[in-house]
Amino acid sequence: MIFSWIYEKEETTLMKTFLRSKGISKSLLATIKFDGGSIWLNGKERTVLATLEKDDKVMIRIPDEGEHETTVGVDMPLDILFEDDHFLVVNKPFGAASIPSKVHPRLSMANRVKGYYQRQGYVDQVIHIVTRLDRDTTGVMLFARHGYAHALMDTLLRNKEVDKTYRAVLSEPVLTETHGFIDAPIGRTEDSIITRMVREDGKQALTEYWLDKSYPDGQTVKIKLHTGRTHQIRVHFTSIGAPLLGDDLYGGKADPDMLRQALHCESLEFVHPISGEALKIEAPLPDDFIKWESRQRDKEADIHVGTTI
Repeated sequence: MIFSWIYEKEETTLMKTFLRSKGISKSLLATIKFDGGSIWLNGKERTVLATLEKDDKVMIRIPDEGEHETTVGVDMPLDILFEDDHFLVVNKPFGAASIPSKVHPRLSMANRVKGYYQRQGYVDQVIHIVTRLDRDTTGVMLFARHGYAHALMDTLLRNKEVDKTYRAVLSEPVLTETHGFIDAPIGRTEDSIITRMVREDGKQALTEYWLDKSYPDGQTVKIKLHTGRTHQIRVHFTSIGAPLLGDDLYGGKADPDMLRQALHCESLEFVHPISGEALKIEAPLPDDFIKWESRQRDKEADIHVGTTI
């Protein structure tokens, strides 16, 4: 894959300094040098020690990644929300893990994406997961199509320049304000390596929420994470007495329409680190959310009719 830039500053600089400013890491430079890539300055192949002057044209060729990994590709449905040469965004279904496991080595989203790459005949088939979701959380999941794109997105994530929003159903209608924060540290529970809890010696965690709608049996909320702790949304709402509907790990009420924790990654917003385009990618609400809300509206109507009578 080829990338090119024009050096626009008045002062001179070394090629390696300029490439570092473009997110080219030392390891990627080594890949370019030893695995068949190249660096060009004004049409001539050069090294990282070349000096750049204003209006110089820099071009690099990053070698193809091939499929230097063990993920098995499978032919399973893939709901694509966005794709270009650098990123793939999919709508993850309920019940699919992000990465393979020993128990389920072929059923993850990584397996599905690998299979898609194989069917498309892409030269880069290494799986680069940028944003993961729990097995039973649905919605927007971002993959990088190559290692350079992955590195650029990791920088955006570290700089908090990626805006991700979730939708959830709370199993208890406890929220009284339309907007608020849950600011409480999260750590492991004493008797489990899986579950987490709010505890004073945990890591700082901040969750922002907006109350969407209150129903007889719960509330729908929009959520934004300001930190990225394991199970953060599930733990924080459990800590205020409103575990997510269907979340049996954290005490959420069971529901015939919600056979998993009611959590959906609704949207992802960022400025494309290569094209500069502002992107907002959205995943529609899944069927179980829609069915639950429809049943709640019917219940509201029955209550209203009963009150009128």
